[in-house]
Amino acid sequence: MTLAHTQPISLAVGEFDDIVTVGLQSLIEGDQNLRLVAGPVSQDGLVSVLSTFHPDVAILNFGSLSTAADLRGLAERFPDTALVVLASNPSSGECRRLIGFGATACLAMSTEARDMVNAIYLASRGMQVLPPADDQEYEPSGPTPLTARETDVLELLQAGRSNAEIAADLHVGVETVRTHARHIYRKLGVSTRRELRSSP
Repeated sequence: MTLAHTQPISLAVGEFDDIVTVGLQSLIEGDQNLRLVAGPVSQDGLVSVLSTFHPDVAILNFGSLSTAADLRGLAERFPDTALVVLASNPSSGECRRLIGFGATACLAMSTEARDMVNAIYLASRGMQVLPPADDQEYEPSGPTPLTARETDVLELLQAGRSNAEIAADLHVGVETVRTHARHIYRKLGVSTRRELRSSP
């Protein structure tokens, strides 16, 4: 089921393997409510394309991002563009983390065409989308995104820094770091620093 849209949804598509690129282009061309404005776009050219075309949705290859924190910068700089991230076989926890960094949707590259199109429609309306569990239909989800300060703390936690070291680096108290860490754990659905270090 696709949702009606008054104007075509404009899309920019990042670089993927040829088969994924061809599949995405075919999906977009096959739906009169979708319009490709740029693609495939290299990671280096992404900011320029988003600045020039202001697409409703950008489909990004997780493998081409330097770090998941790159999403935070894109989401802050282009708040009107929904960021749909495709990854090889993302777990629901990994997808929640990517949404915490600013992605609007996180999907597996192997997602069926119908579900991919539905996710694009939902993302264009700002609805967060995660992969279905146990062959369920896609449902919008709403994890709370990390704040800019929580992103700073997360990067230092993932680097193996202690609470005291993070507090000194960020010029805050140790208890403030603990509070941020608790919020990060809750938002990302993890319970240990080991899980944080293994996250995207």
